[in-house]
Amino acid sequence: MSEKTIHVNTPSRAYDVHVGHGILDGTGQLVREACGGGVAAVVSDSNVAPLYADRVLASLGAAGYRTALLTFPAGEQNKRLGTLGTLLEGLAQAELSREDVVVALGGGVTGDMAGLAASMYLRGCQVAQVPTSLLAMVDSSVGGKTAVDLEAGKNLAGAFFQPSVVVADVSCLRTLSHELFTDSCGEVLKHGVIADEDLFERVAARPINAPGYSQEELAEVIARNVQIKRDVVDADERERGLRQTLNFGHTLGHAIEAASDFRLGHGTCVATGMCCIARASASLGWCTEETCSRIESAVRAYGLPTDTQLAHDVIFHYATHDKKRHGSTVNVVVPCSIGSVQVRKVTLDQLRTIIDAGCGTA
Repeated sequence: MSEKTIHVNTPSRAYDVHVGHGILDGTGQLVREACGGGVAAVVSDSNVAPLYADRVLASLGAAGYRTALLTFPAGEQNKRLGTLGTLLEGLAQAELSREDVVVALGGGVTGDMAGLAASMYLRGCQVAQVPTSLLAMVDSSVGGKTAVDLEAGKNLAGAFFQPSVVVADVSCLRTLSHELFTDSCGEVLKHGVIADEDLFERVAARPINAPGYSQEELAEVIARNVQIKRDVVDADERERGLRQTLNFGHTLGHAIEAASDFRLGHGTCVATGMCCIARASASLGWCTEETCSRIESAVRAYGLPTDTQLAHDVIFHYATHDKKRHGSTVNVVVPCSIGSVQVRKVTLDQLRTIIDAGCGTA
């Protein structure tokens, strides 16, 4: 598989996700075919821009675009309203019109920031997602969720805004550190648990962060992850039902991530959250001990943490300030078996029971 194209067809927009290796230099033509327009503003962070911005700008220029480059300091701590304002001012200075395109070049933070800026600028111009991290390729670049963090919590200000095209070149993953690549593997495991036992078995038996994985094999795994997310997003674009299953591991994972002041990686926290909710689910009879054990074993095989020693009151505080709270209840995604999960609406007292049963117990 040199390249695989996955078609996404949401109510608000249809678009293609291109997954392959060595396709970054074709970004300009793919953006031209999907978006048109005359100006392309590349948004990237201080880590990714020095690696790939010149190539993407050259490709866009060759496709006939007048280009601009907007960069911001890397890190989740900069995914804030102030950074968003700076990007919006930059788009105005670049004189983009509604027919033009913002190109998000980077990981999940960049994709969120650039996507939200595109949704707001002139009340909406186009955005092309060019993910360079595993997490962004398998998850955040697809589906149209865009957001910034507030003091009160992660991703609390945002919009659903689908891209016009996604270009995922797995060759970009070569520049990631082993630690950052491994962090992203939490979301790969998540997709297996919620929707595909065969994928779960494949990546659990032979971890993709181990030596020897070819670019071809990695592209196949990423493409399958994109297909899983595509199927969910096509059916439930705005997270009214099925799409909530993508939050498996996130209720507790986001709480752990926020409590660390975002020093811990998102995928790492999701992996921990999956294990904690699996232990609680086994304790409460929502899944078998075997299902829980399989999830824990897979997370452990990647060198990711299976538990947290945070105080339960701290976890509860952050979990109840998450956007998944609905008044006096919280929606929690729990495993039924590998490949099948369900959304349970629990009271705040029940959430405390889940935290007590699943956290600090491994």
